[in-house]
Amino acid sequence: MVQIVEFRVIMPLLLEEYRVAQMYMVNKIQEQQTGGGEGVEVLINKPFENEEFGRGQYTSKIYHLQSKIPSWLSAFVSTKFMYIEEEAWNAFPKCKTVLKCPYLNRFKLTIETIHVADNGNTVNAHNLDKDALALRKVEYLDIASNVKDYWNYVIGGPEIDLTKFKSEITGRGPLAPGWQAACDPVMTAYKLVTVDVPYWGFGYRLEQALLGAERALFLESHKQCFHWIDEWFGLTYEDVRRMEMENDLALNQKLGKLTIVSNACENGSSAGIAESASEPKTKRRESNTRAIPATNWRTNI
Repeated sequence: MVQIVEFRVIMPLLLEEYRVAQMYMVNKIQEQQTGGGEGVEVLINKPFENEEFGRGQYTSKIYHLQSKIPSWLSAFVSTKFMYIEEEAWNAFPKCKTVLKCPYLNRFKLTIETIHVADNGNTVNAHNLDKDALALRKVEYLDIASNVKDYWNYVIGGPEIDLTKFKSEITGRGPLAPGWQAACDPVMTAYKLVTVDVPYWGFGYRLEQALLGAERALFLESHKQCFHWIDEWFGLTYEDVRRMEMENDLALNQKLGKLTIVSNACENGSSAGIAESASEPKTKRRESNTRAIPATNWRTNI
């Protein structure tokens, strides 16, 4: 059965600040979580333009996350085949991410995000029809909450208590109970997660596990996003895009991958081509080549 959950993550940031903060956070977390044969492999990172989103940045990645697979799932699927393919279209303030597993070819998870300058009270930010609204569940995620469940520990991350944190640069924080109602500035990431695992015997259980993992991923990553405010505050979009280009190459080198990463800015100007230094020049692939089969942390978080 298809599961639809809209996670609403409220942040004490301006929309323009969040765009930079989110990219900085993704780069830093992916770097921390990649190594030892697991993590994020970047295949493509290039500008796109289409009717649905307009102009933005398209990425294609593989998440090698064998150690994160629940032990009960190994009874149905060999963990060596459990890597995830991700395609993402980032056209801020809208983003779309599609996750697939080649071994489970009927599995599909989609995350559609829209960022709004409000405190989480927009009733239907995604303009869902009545059938989708009837299936949708809404969950508010409080980045100041210190409650953890199994998936928070699986996702990992440092212990952060935002009820005691105050930014030295901006003076924002601590986040006291009920902070969302009076916060200024404030914005919300409306993350609509649709998951379908139509397999008898473990499909529903895996759907629930995936929703739990997404919930924990959104919460832990956004905690860190605000906690790192004094690191990213003042950076420009161009600054973090250059950091992303360098980080893409570093991630692939950590995993021993030879993929070329095409990395250009959304305005269409070239930011350069990041290539694996370990690959002979005579054998370099074209930038749109997908080397499959060759995370736990993703683009749309």
